[in-house]
Amino acid sequence: MSIEARSPASDDPLLGRKADEAVPELIARLGDRLFAFSLKFCGNQEDAEDLVQETFLQAFRKWSQFEGRSNPSSWLYRIAARGCQRMNRKRAGEPARIASLDERLPSGSALVARLPSRDDGALDEEMRREAAETVDRALAQLPVGYRLPLVLKEIAELSLREIAQILGIKEATAKTRVHRGRLALRAELTERLGVPSEILGDHPHRVCLDLLRSKMDAMDRGVEFPMHQLELCERCRVFVESLDLAVEACRWVRGGELPEALRRQLTQEFAPPRP
Repeated sequence: MSIEARSPASDDPLLGRKADEAVPELIARLGDRLFAFSLKFCGNQEDAEDLVQETFLQAFRKWSQFEGRSNPSSWLYRIAARGCQRMNRKRAGEPARIASLDERLPSGSALVARLPSRDDGALDEEMRREAAETVDRALAQLPVGYRLPLVLKEIAELSLREIAQILGIKEATAKTRVHRGRLALRAELTERLGVPSEILGDHPHRVCLDLLRSKMDAMDRGVEFPMHQLELCERCRVFVESLDLAVEACRWVRGGELPEALRRQLTQEFAPPRP
């Protein structure tokens, strides 16, 4: 069943308008966000521009199929997601899965990579640049089945339900892939930039896992983590701080605005004909 058939009715004013009226409005509304999504997914500007152009072209051609049972942004991201999947078939040697939270969480007296202190609430420019570059590389190495849900969540800021509908998967599957994608980014960040430190957890291993799953769920909903930092053991505190930084760095998209030349080209290409 398609996202159109599953989603609630839309009262968007674009519904019922012609493609040459609706698509330029979509470019104005969503062009920047779609380009940021494409840039983060593709990893380079040329491919990102090609993906944006192809997405809006398909939207123009298929506009008559949009019945308003979903909002236009979800419909547009579904087109973009299909483009991503065509561009990124499974690579040779690509892992079928990535590690779960249980496998990523250190236990006992294991060494944990502690990132530089953020007591002042900020990172210096050099550390910010290194974090962004590290996470970008890690994101590009993720299997497409994990990268696509993660970028839809953290860059497009869609809900797990929307992501599941867009990708044609169960919501629980979307959740698992987003969580494991975040963990992979965090692992790469701490490996590259962290300083190994021996940290003993004050809580049993299972309690830490439950707390960190609660943290992930809060990230999914876009709400504050209900546990105060002081209530976490040192192991969980270090883990949560590095997880937050990995997701923040994932969102640091340089050049995330739709390039002006491409915006003009798209707007002119899909504009209504002059009388």
